[in-house]
Amino acid sequence: MLGQITESVVGWGSGFGLVGLAVVSATEAALQPVPPDLLVLPMSLEANSKLELLAIFLVATLFSVVGSLGGYAIGLYAGRPAIEKLAKPSLSRKLDVLISRYGNAGVFIAAVSPIPYKLLAWTAGAGRMDVRTFVSAGLIGRGIRFGMEVLVVGYWGEEFMKMLEEPLFWIIVGVFSVAAFIPLNAWWGDLDGPADEHRQQN
Repeated sequence: MLGQITESVVGWGSGFGLVGLAVVSATEAALQPVPPDLLVLPMSLEANSKLELLAIFLVATLFSVVGSLGGYAIGLYAGRPAIEKLAKPSLSRKLDVLISRYGNAGVFIAAVSPIPYKLLAWTAGAGRMDVRTFVSAGLIGRGIRFGMEVLVVGYWGEEFMKMLEEPLFWIIVGVFSVAAFIPLNAWWGDLDGPADEHRQQN
């Protein structure tokens, strides 16, 4: 089911260029599950100029943050009970603790990482996080995420694709992944505590 949705959204977005990227970026940050990265990467690879790469970066970043304000509004008006119906309670609790413990750094982490950005936006809205802090952290996080993708694929696309064919590349990636997984998994598991407890500590 998710595969069909992804294929449909990516196919539709690809046909409309930057407009499609804008729509997918905005809606992913508020509602739908298909990340704009699936458009950013191929569009960057096919870009013919630095101006096109800049446009891809700006559209993905700005519209993702604009869309996250829609997610923020959903959390603000629907509240935590609705969020817990839309997301797994354990994930919702972790995101609540992430924001209460780390504040704008928590938003930055979600904006850069594979953590669903819309769920973080819902949680930020439900917790009535300062909107300016939410937006600024999102801009930095999303900017770094999409900026790295555009830079790597747009400027070193062919070289990067050749690297993917080298066994040594995947050995290095595997070693770093295992080394990073252990502390990150422990940190993620530590986000299971009640959010109110962390609010009292801050």
